[in-house]
Amino acid sequence: MQPENHFLQKRVNLFDGISIVAGAMIGSGIFIVSADIARTIGSPGWLMMVWLITGIITVTGAASYGELAAMMPQAGGQYVYLKEAYHPLVGFLFGWTTFLVIQCGSIAAVAVAFAKFSGVLIPWVSEKNVLFQMGPLIINSTMVIAIAMISFLTWLNTRGIVTGKTVQNFLSSTKVIALFGFIAIGLVATKDLNSFEINQQVFWQAARIGPDGQTLPLIGFALVAAIGTALVGSLFSADAWYNVTYLSGEVVNPRRNVPLSLVCGTLLVSAIYLLTNFVYIRILPLAGVPDGQDVLSRGIQFATDDRVATSAMSVVFGDYAAIIMAVFIMVSTFGCNHGLIMAGPRVYYAMAKDGLFFSRVGEINKRGVPGFAIVMQGVWSVLLCLSGTYGELLDYVIFAVLIFFTLTILAIFVLRVRRPDIPRPYKAIGYPVIPALYILTTVTIMVILLIYKPNYTFPGLGMVILGIPVFYLWRRFNGKSGRHGGAMHQR
Repeated sequence: MQPENHFLQKRVNLFDGISIVAGAMIGSGIFIVSADIARTIGSPGWLMMVWLITGIITVTGAASYGELAAMMPQAGGQYVYLKEAYHPLVGFLFGWTTFLVIQCGSIAAVAVAFAKFSGVLIPWVSEKNVLFQMGPLIINSTMVIAIAMISFLTWLNTRGIVTGKTVQNFLSSTKVIALFGFIAIGLVATKDLNSFEINQQVFWQAARIGPDGQTLPLIGFALVAAIGTALVGSLFSADAWYNVTYLSGEVVNPRRNVPLSLVCGTLLVSAIYLLTNFVYIRILPLAGVPDGQDVLSRGIQFATDDRVATSAMSVVFGDYAAIIMAVFIMVSTFGCNHGLIMAGPRVYYAMAKDGLFFSRVGEINKRGVPGFAIVMQGVWSVLLCLSGTYGELLDYVIFAVLIFFTLTILAIFVLRVRRPDIPRPYKAIGYPVIPALYILTTVTIMVILLIYKPNYTFPGLGMVILGIPVFYLWRRFNGKSGRHGGAMHQR
């Protein structure tokens, strides 16, 4: 038997880092959430503005995270930043929420999305095709495919970081090239359509669709509130860019390559997302009716099953559009899940090294990766798949994710005061103005969500708060203090 490696292997270069950022960001959201945004905001111009704001928030956040990543290039990323800036409790709450819901819930949701789109090609894969039922437990063929996907990618990532990054590079490159192809087709092959002219007539006329189907104009604070709620979908479609920070311990020259990966990757994907939505409003009218007879009459707002990209491509390719987009979304979600499954275990690994998780989670296998952490994440993700509750859980943590984003950017200010002596090879762009604007923006969104979506915000906050007694109980019975400060003081 080969001896176990005791150190993570530094094999991830800049291109790999950008691939990890882009691959984790691009899932299925960009192909469907614009329908819900269109119903919420009711204006082509404001649809584009929501995606532009999303891009600005994402790139600004990534540029600011770069300072922390360069200061603390250890495995665990955001967990380490929060622990060092505040207290081990704050880092633990992030790791607790990440494992319990954010990472594993996302893995389950993306796996089910992959399975659902595979059903377009293989009719056997359907939520209606129930294979096993015992009491409340129902297993259908969609679940089987989703679980098989999670199991395969979990196994693949236990084979080492080189295998993981090679697969990620291929999948991310495929997705980016295919999306640029989608954009090019949308710009060139639809010159004779008049959808864009229709959209230009109401470009900035924001309106929402009321419960009775009536169109209600949006002005003043009502418009601001609509933008805030609409941002939820687009921000989650652009989420997971920070996953590369979890892998900092395996990045070559992390003080340089992690910040560059964050900025370049988020810039690339944000530009793709903005161009993709421009293609949507070029091909399809934004406004539509639910019972429209074709894709143009249903518009973006009422695209079948919210599949805006499929509706747009059907104008060009007709009946083949569903198959083409299903294949592409399967590739996209496969690559997205690969990135999530690869990155997440490094957070649990870092927590275990601090005595805040099971000790075995902090072990490196003979392939140089935290194998047990990867398997444990896979098991919990599968259980969430079987429970069918991952969708609700992800809705609930929207608020929690924004809290951790805000605290992480605020950590830049905290550490500049508390630890001005720490070398900062990369500094946050536009400090203090741009990071402060980021914090102001995320706090504003949180306030809007508290007012307009309390059913989602308070349960998410409850999940985070539940971790407080768990933290103290864990430390008491584990007999460890969490070794606060260890990561930053290593030289």
